[in-house]
Amino acid sequence: MEPSGQPSSQQAVRIIQITPGTGGSYCGNCIRDNTLVAEWRRLGHEALLVPMYLPVKLDEPVAGARVPIFFSGINVYLEQRGALLRAMPPWLHRFFAQPWLLRLVGRLAAKTRPEEVGELTLSMLHGEHGNQARELEELVAWLKSQPKPDYVVLSNLLLMGLARRLRQGVGTPVVCLLAGEDTFLDALPARPREEAWKLLSETTHDADLFVAPSRYFADHMAARLRLAPERIRVVPLGINPAGFEAELPVPAALRPPPPTVGFFARMSREKGLDTLVEAFIQLRQRGRVPGVRLKIGGSCGPADRRFVADLRHRLAGAGVLGEVDFYANLDRAAKIKFLRSLTVFSVPARYGEAFGLYLLEAMAAGVPVVQPRTAAFPEIIETSGAGELCEPENPGALAEALEKVLLDADHRQRLARAARQAVNEFYHATRMARDMLTALASLSPERRPSANHPVTA
Repeated sequence: MEPSGQPSSQQAVRIIQITPGTGGSYCGNCIRDNTLVAEWRRLGHEALLVPMYLPVKLDEPVAGARVPIFFSGINVYLEQRGALLRAMPPWLHRFFAQPWLLRLVGRLAAKTRPEEVGELTLSMLHGEHGNQARELEELVAWLKSQPKPDYVVLSNLLLMGLARRLRQGVGTPVVCLLAGEDTFLDALPARPREEAWKLLSETTHDADLFVAPSRYFADHMAARLRLAPERIRVVPLGINPAGFEAELPVPAALRPPPPTVGFFARMSREKGLDTLVEAFIQLRQRGRVPGVRLKIGGSCGPADRRFVADLRHRLAGAGVLGEVDFYANLDRAAKIKFLRSLTVFSVPARYGEAFGLYLLEAMAAGVPVVQPRTAAFPEIIETSGAGELCEPENPGALAEALEKVLLDADHRQRLARAARQAVNEFYHATRMARDMLTALASLSPERRPSANHPVTA
C-alpha cells in the first residue's frame, strides 16, 4: 500500500542531502536521510547523499551513487587542535580523508559526548570563519564541479555553519532539518552552550527553510531559535515497511510465545530504559500477566555499558534477570525479527523527543506501543491510534499501561491493526518524500518538484 501524492508539476529536481556519518553506530538521522534520497530517486528526481565526518552506518543499502566523505573526522579533529595542523600539506590532508581510514576510525571511535566537544561544535557553527574552513571550501568546490543542485538539505541544526557559504558559493536554497539537536546543545558545557544557542538564533536567516518532524518540535524550536513559525514546515518521518509486515511461520505444535515487552533504541538513561526496567519489575511482582518477559535491543556503545551493567544488577536483585534478554547492535533482518517477537513496545524517553523513528518500526511490525504523554508522542499516538499514553518518568503508570495492552487481546489486536495502517497511510517513506518535495517547492515556484515524476532509467 502506497500513499497518494499531490504533485504540483512534472518538473524533476536535483537535491543534495548532506548527512553526518557516525561510523560505528546506527543513526536515526542517517536512516531518515537515506530513505529520503532513495524515495526521491524512485520518484524520478536526482538526489545524492553526501556524507560528512565518517561513513554512514545503515541497516539498509546506501541510496544512489557513492560520493566522497567531506569534513573528514580526522581532519576536523586535527584542525581544531591548532593552526599548525590546519596548515598540514595537501598530501597529508588527503591521506586523513581516505575512506578506508575513516571506516577504521569509525569502528574504533566511541559515541561523541557533548561535554567533550563544546569548542569543536562552536567552530563548526562558525562555518567559513571556524577552524574547519578548509573543509567547507572543499565541499563547496566539489558541489560547484557537479551539476548545479536545486536544493541543498542539511541533516540537522548542527550543520547550520555551512548554510551561508553554501548559498553563496553554490547559489541554491538551503533547507535545514530539525531533529532533536536541542538535547545535544543543552548538554554542552555552560559557555559553549550559551554561545551556540546565541549564534544559531542570530544565523537562522542563512537557511531558506526549516523542516521539523512533529508539530511539537516545530513549536519548541521556533521558541528556542526565535524563529517565525511560518519559517518551519512539519514533515513527519516515514519508513519503508517492506519486510516488517511479513508474517512469520509458527509451527502448529508450538505453544503461543510468552507475552513480551520490548525496547529498541540506544540503551541509555535518556531513552528511559531504566524506567522501563522498573515498570517490568513491577509487572512481574504484580503477577497479573503470567510469564511476561522483557527484550531489550538497540545500540550499546562504550559509554552505555556501565549503565546497562547497573540495570542487569538491578534486575538480578529483583530476581528477574533470567526473564530479560539483551540484543545489542542488530542488523535490519535481526531487528525485524526482534520486533515481530514482541507483544507490546515502549521507549519511555525522558527528554523532549522530536519524533522517535523506533515507534514507526514497531508499528510497521504490527506491535502496539506505550509511550509517555510528552514531547511528540501524543501526536503520534493520536494520529495512529496505535497505542496508549501514560504519565512520563513514572514506572507505576507505565506498568499499568503495559498491563492494559497485555491483558486485553481484542484491544491489542485493534491497536496492532491501527499501527500497520498508520505506517501505510501517514508514516510511509513515500509520503515523507512527497511532503518534503512540497516543502521544497514553496521556495522556488519556477522549479516546483513533482511528487509523481516518471522514474527514469
